Amino acid sequence: MDNLASLPPLVVADAARQRWDAECDVLVLGFGAAGACAALAAAEKGARVIVADRFNRGGASAKSGGVVYAGGGTPQQVEAGVQDTPQAMFEYLRQETGDAVSPSTLRAFCEGSRDMIAWLSGLGVGFGSAMPPRKTSYPADGYYLYYSGSEAVPEFSRSASPAPRGHRVKGSGMSGRVLFGVLREAVGRAGITVRGQAIGRRLVTNANGAVLGAEVTQMSGFAGLLHRQLECFADAVHNMAPGLADQARAALARLEARHGRQQLVRAQGGVVLATGGFIFNRAMVGQHAPRYLRAWRLGATGCSGSGIALGQSVGGACSHMHKVSAWRFINPPFEWARGMVVDRNGRRICNEEVYGARLGHAMCEQADGRAWLVIDDALRRAALRECRSGKLWLFQSGPALMLMLWRAVKGADAAQLASRIGVPPVQLAQTLANYNAAASGTAPDAFGKSAAMLAPLSGPLYAIDISMDSRLFPCPAITLGGLKVDETSGAVLRGDGSVIAGLYAAGRTALGIASNQYVSGLSLADCVWSGRKAGAAAYSTH
Repeated sequence: MDNLASLPPLVVADAARQRWDAECDVLVLGFGAAGACAALAAAEKGARVIVADRFNRGGASAKSGGVVYAGGGTPQQVEAGVQDTPQAMFEYLRQETGDAVSPSTLRAFCEGSRDMIAWLSGLGVGFGSAMPPRKTSYPADGYYLYYSGSEAVPEFSRSASPAPRGHRVKGSGMSGRVLFGVLREAVGRAGITVRGQAIGRRLVTNANGAVLGAEVTQMSGFAGLLHRQLECFADAVHNMAPGLADQARAALARLEARHGRQQLVRAQGGVVLATGGFIFNRAMVGQHAPRYLRAWRLGATGCSGSGIALGQSVGGACSHMHKVSAWRFINPPFEWARGMVVDRNGRRICNEEVYGARLGHAMCEQADGRAWLVIDDALRRAALRECRSGKLWLFQSGPALMLMLWRAVKGADAAQLASRIGVPPVQLAQTLANYNAAASGTAPDAFGKSAAMLAPLSGPLYAIDISMDSRLFPCPAITLGGLKVDETSGAVLRGDGSVIAGLYAAGRTALGIASNQYVSGLSLADCVWSGRKAGAAAYSTH
């Protein structure tokens, strides 16, 4: 598939004389949240829209937790008694987004947040105001508004009033499928043509480089049936047998090359690239972010970088391709976050109460993906009780239980523990002494950890391997970088900053709000926001 998607463009001399298999105003490649929102926004403007997707099952969006990051006083926040403003949201997010987007773009995103939630609600997406009793990586059923980032951590709350902004879509289990289901139904009601098992092979341009449409590989018949089964099989077995899943993906690419029927689709207004990131493209990850090859790939088979490659094939420039979000959540169980995380040198790497993606970033970027969580017997017993309470998701309690019961390394004191996990004993003892001094209130914590999250640690001590390549405790990762775009329209940019006429990008195919540091719900929110913007702009040029 990657070879097909990176073919050079087909250049036609005269679009009017070219034979096209289908015509539309806006062609959207990719049918996840970004693609669906782009299609809906274009249709709202009166455009004739065709959506082409390699698989047609919602991609990473449908497999996500269905959390949309929003604030500034949404109806759900108001109902929960939460005070929030667009300015407070901006002040927090500017600490997370870095240089991924301009301050004016971030401010526009924050000021439009309530309208985004209203738009989704108008489509039929359900949100709620019930909040979980304390911080969690993903709330249990019945709770739909929560702190989904590091908003309440002192480092951030000193300059930005904290507020819960994670709006989980109402539904049982992982809510991403519910969100995408509503978007799919809305696309159907709008009369938008959706072509499943249709792969964007290459772009079509004129002699000046303006994008006129795309060549799409359409699967059908028995080959199409086998194509669908292989994709479902790859996604089904990926967690337990990633090697076997990769074999199925390779078979998919061969099937597409041999049996796909090529069709030319004319897009009078423009083409929107919304095929997701590239975490499942090992070559691209190896080129741009090789340290993350050991992480567990999170997403769907379609996250192969095909849209990014298409944009590059006509001169599109990329940015932040080295940015990968690796998630190392240690809360829940809640008591884990009261322990300390150390690297192979026995030194702490960050404030353990921060959002899991920030902890994962510190572990991967500062400690080469190697880290140990150190707790004592009191924290271990409390964590075991929480894991056995039945109030956590299995993906939260299961790995934690197995690690504590069967894989934790025990030491009578810091010196013995250090010798058993292979870190310098003197340094670990000093790190522990400094941590305990902060926990007792006799010294400030080096990383500014909240007093309530500091617990004095005494022997016996336990060390839990939370490294990136842990098979028992996977560290999920997604890519964040993508094609550079005009921030007002989503139009793809060349290296010199000029716009590629007729080409747009959205979601994780594009550089966006979530391209520097990930916060739960920020990627989906960016998909909705950037997708709507790109879809509307693609038709306005018609």
